[in-house]
Amino acid sequence: MIEVNNIKFKYKGSKALVFDGFSLQLTENRVYGLLGKNGTGKSTLLYLLSGLLRPTAGSVTCDDIETCKRLPETMREVFLVTEEFELPTLCLSEYVALHRQFYPRFSDEILQSCLRDFELPGDVKLNDLSMGQKKKAFIAFAMATNTKYLLMDEPTNGLDIPSKSQFRKVVAQYMNDDRLVIISTHQVHDVEQLLDHILMLDQQSLLLNASTQEITEKYTFEYRLPQQMDDTVLYAEPTLQGNAVIAKRNAGDPETQVNLELLFNAVTKGLVK
Repeated sequence: MIEVNNIKFKYKGSKALVFDGFSLQLTENRVYGLLGKNGTGKSTLLYLLSGLLRPTAGSVTCDDIETCKRLPETMREVFLVTEEFELPTLCLSEYVALHRQFYPRFSDEILQSCLRDFELPGDVKLNDLSMGQKKKAFIAFAMATNTKYLLMDEPTNGLDIPSKSQFRKVVAQYMNDDRLVIISTHQVHDVEQLLDHILMLDQQSLLLNASTQEITEKYTFEYRLPQQMDDTVLYAEPTLQGNAVIAKRNAGDPETQVNLELLFNAVTKGLVK
């Protein structure tokens, strides 16, 4: 379990607090989607969770150990896939040999399976890869670490359309009951089928903290013609297919897939909570 307890944080030289009295509890066997406008602290929160940043007040703990202490027993259970990264001029096999010993459950089987899913060779020179290929190789390594906590910041940026599908397959395939995954993204349609819990971050607070089951029990997401609009509609946007709407779900209504972009727009306008 990850617990964020009443934290404050601001960057050195800045007067503005990114977080002020912010709290959050995250549990295993969930894939969380962390959404928010630019500048609301999504990446900062991931860095605080991974221990790369230290709160100025309050605490962030993984399994009751403060992450900012960066103790080996905590760090071997946390892996952060950053949006921007540099890989050394090594072969992938050399990179793995250097880093695998830190992760006690590292799996060569998972690594090779992910590489196949991403259509990458079993061993590659990292500096010969395109940016998208580097990201796929890095994600494959991240999955192979088998850490309990996997944090990803904009993991689908730089991936082409087939690779985004491959990414969803890789994450779904190696999710298990003990794992907690957080995906921070603006590319909501890339990941909405993966997520089972939604966090929408505003300045210093959460606008939404709900499971997709809770959301679909309350609302339906569908397209309606103008003559089908009624008082059950909470939010609507015009599209070529008709109005994309969020409506109150009545007893007997079929369950629908969450439209994350529509939900995000509705929540940030205060029309859905």
